[in-house]
Amino acid sequence: MQKFSLPPRVHGGRPGIRGSLFEHSAISGVENLPWYHARPICRSSLKSADVVWSMTSKGAYENPDARDGVITGLIAYTSWGFMPIYFKFVSAVPVTEVLAHRIVWAVPFGALIICARRQWPEVRRALTHKVMLFWLCVAALFVAVNWLMYIIAVQRNEIFQASLGYYINPLMYVVVGVMFLGERLHGLQIAAVLSATIGVLILTFSGGEFPAIALTLAFSFTIYGVIRKKVVVGGMPGLFVETLVLSPIALIWLIWLIQSNQPSFGTGDLGLSALLILAGPLTVIPLLCFALAARRLPLTTIGFMQFIAPTLHFLVGLYYGEQLTTPHLICFILIWIAVGLFSADALRANRGRTVAPIR
Repeated sequence: MQKFSLPPRVHGGRPGIRGSLFEHSAISGVENLPWYHARPICRSSLKSADVVWSMTSKGAYENPDARDGVITGLIAYTSWGFMPIYFKFVSAVPVTEVLAHRIVWAVPFGALIICARRQWPEVRRALTHKVMLFWLCVAALFVAVNWLMYIIAVQRNEIFQASLGYYINPLMYVVVGVMFLGERLHGLQIAAVLSATIGVLILTFSGGEFPAIALTLAFSFTIYGVIRKKVVVGGMPGLFVETLVLSPIALIWLIWLIQSNQPSFGTGDLGLSALLILAGPLTVIPLLCFALAARRLPLTTIGFMQFIAPTLHFLVGLYYGEQLTTPHLICFILIWIAVGLFSADALRANRGRTVAPIR
């Protein structure tokens, strides 16, 4: 797939890492993983790209902004980690209606953040660049599938599958890299992939449960991440465009529900209606916190923080009484071993690399 950049006037100036490297989508992505090797390009006129790769810097932790980066990063990943609790509160609402409200209400709240960050020029360029808009539409379809499966997992009391899906998501990126991008595995990566694969097979054959939801979550978000890797646009503007192109379909569905007297929104239960509106800020605010954190912390730190969310998913699943069978436990242990192997490989590969913000 060709890498599509913004129109020419966006380029020039000092070399830096692509904005989408650090400002990605709803639950992190390929660019923020510690084992993802970024390819620098020139892109300096956008504030969201004011990040450079420093091989000689003393490190972002010595920067005064590092503490703020840790705080905003923890807010982002803990918000994503506890997201199942929100979907439990709206479990009386059909899955498709919850998804539609998440899309629709993300647009106005996203617009507020775009205004606050003065990113309308980037949104306008994305909407008027035909090839970029096409790939953002494709990305929107995959993120919609991802959101839909996530809601299904929670409402069916299969939060463990959601946790498993986001644990194996980094491994899925590796598989895509090997199969389609000609990349080669080495040492610890091979061991990690084998460990995760064995875990999934044990769950499938010994537990009698094929982890369809987990694999769909991992696969859809991997494809989404690969597309966003090729489209040079910041995380907030990208998410805004994606929800914007999905919103007509979501609105049509909500209007149909109203006309058929099946809506859950605005039917007298003000608390439930307020919760459905809350889907908007719960979608965009964690992404904003993630973007702020990624501009202040080393890439490796951001990558390790990614595992906070699936770990919290696992704990939330336990809290809601999901059955942790022996095959489930073995599968998760093997996945955790795989995560540890990848983390060790990432530390070795990124030793000495830091990210420092440009003021």
